[in-house]
Amino acid sequence: MATVALWPQESQHPAIQTKIVETAPAIPRQYLALVQMTEQGTPAAEGDRAREENQRLGFSGGVIGVAKPFRALIAAGEDHDRALQCLTQAVYYEAAREPESGQRAVAQVVLNRVRHPAFAKTVCGVVYQRFDASVCQFSFVCDGSLARHPLPDLWNRAKRIAADALSGRVEKQVGTATHYHADYVFPRWAPHLAKLAQIGAHIFYRWPGGWGQPTAFTGRYAGGEIIPAFDPSRFAAVSQPVIDYPPVAALPERRAVNDVGGRMDPTKGWKLSIPDPAETKGALSNLLAAQQKAAPVTLAADDHHIQGVQP
Repeated sequence: MATVALWPQESQHPAIQTKIVETAPAIPRQYLALVQMTEQGTPAAEGDRAREENQRLGFSGGVIGVAKPFRALIAAGEDHDRALQCLTQAVYYEAAREPESGQRAVAQVVLNRVRHPAFAKTVCGVVYQRFDASVCQFSFVCDGSLARHPLPDLWNRAKRIAADALSGRVEKQVGTATHYHADYVFPRWAPHLAKLAQIGAHIFYRWPGGWGQPTAFTGRYAGGEIIPAFDPSRFAAVSQPVIDYPPVAALPERRAVNDVGGRMDPTKGWKLSIPDPAETKGALSNLLAAQQKAAPVTLAADDHHIQGVQP
């Protein structure tokens, strides 16, 4: 399993890191206000009200312009490995519960941004844009998600999808989309961009006018991929525990092959708080005494059987 670190394995020169991750984009004057709006974190609505607003906002209609394949832009080696790591992180932490087409759409958005003049010109630069600000371009960079260990099966699927995208596979459903959001929020910028498609819980948009057409995607991949350094203390207050299995409520309705009556795998050292009836004489007093001595129940499941869980 690939390990997702909170900071890179090797140190990087801060000046180079800042240049790669936060390169100032070339933004036409007519789009400046809109770009600033898309960088704000406070939505106009959330929850059920947001879902209603999202349903009211119609799709742009017309033919969705297809993005060009990304293949052959990154040579094998360190840049490719880092680009693959960053894109896998985006797919996993943003869309591990989404259908595969939705995961491919997230990867497409990242690569569309690399080619668009409004964003950084590396994969990691796009994924970690504004990583040191209060509002990141991709929420998993700022909300503590990186402190959670990825599940092997879901991580491997995200890595396969990321590798396909870097090799030239295009997700045509989202075309030249550069933005998306979950359907339970309604960003203030949503009515100002062209709504293209909804896949799973994510709704995808492109820039309005010519800036959202395939001819606008003239940015060149810069190389020099950097995974920025993080101060681990910034995640100290994250309420989510560092776990590699989900809460019981998030588990699918299936059991491990060696299940003994609940979501529990005894080969991992988990124990029931009541004894096996065959080991008792049936007396209530013996049962209660055994309960008091036994370890408490730990509910979980064999993570080889987990599917569709919260990353």
